[in-house]
Amino acid sequence: MPAFAVAPQSNYIPEVWGKKLLVNFYKSTCLHDITNNDYEGEIKGQGSKVQIRKSPDIAVTDYDGTITYGELGEDKVELLIDKAKAYAFKDDDIDSVQRDIKQFVNEATSNAATNTKIAIEADVFGTVYASAGSTIDAVTVPVTKDNVVDYIVDAGVALDEKNISAEGRFLVIPAWMAGMIKKSDLKDASITGDGTSMLRNGRLGMIDRFTIYMSNNLTADGVGSDEYHCLAGTKEAISFATQFEKNRKMELEGSFSTAYSGLSVYGYQVVQPDALLDLHAKKA
Repeated sequence: MPAFAVAPQSNYIPEVWGKKLLVNFYKSTCLHDITNNDYEGEIKGQGSKVQIRKSPDIAVTDYDGTITYGELGEDKVELLIDKAKAYAFKDDDIDSVQRDIKQFVNEATSNAATNTKIAIEADVFGTVYASAGSTIDAVTVPVTKDNVVDYIVDAGVALDEKNISAEGRFLVIPAWMAGMIKKSDLKDASITGDGTSMLRNGRLGMIDRFTIYMSNNLTADGVGSDEYHCLAGTKEAISFATQFEKNRKMELEGSFSTAYSGLSVYGYQVVQPDALLDLHAKKA
């Protein structure tokens, strides 16, 4: 065979790269819907502290001709911005030039931002239930389609007994519990007052003054456990503050690559424990 001849490659299969990216599926987030963010503008980075002052609680006594003056104390809760999440990746310059999808890096940074939100929410949900002022045991008698609404009503009663406002109440539940609700008697539109059954519109909406949110970020009791800590309450219960502190793009030394990174700092605190309830639920 001549030195310049090309060997036959009958088994060669050319690669074709599709220009449309596969869609990533993300966990839905509802953290900003169930927390108050009143102090977000006051943080200046990781290590910041925000002093949250509580409204004074004045005692009322029987009057017997004399008056005793109590002290007007100033009770406060400290919100510490002590947590951070970061992402970082690099893009090879040669690959970037040859790549036929020009929005590839934009897709990557968007993915990183979404995953940051998910990671922060999972962190918050994995902690705050332990500071709840009330707990309902839905483990001893697991949740079924026949009792799921009863547990929701019980959660409402528990908040009522602590004089928690009915305005702005929320309930965050896992997907399997949302399925139980759809299988319950509430699937009948005439009971919910909705024009269309939730089995048809897929919307859980509001049940006993609770706006229902479904989340896969709730904490389970161990890997593979079917026991979850559902959260019920009002936005006054949890103060949350976050700041996207840094977003960098830089050329890396020692390689022909561009680096991208981002840093989010955040903090949270249960400031009104009575306004938060842990519905400890087990799937039947």
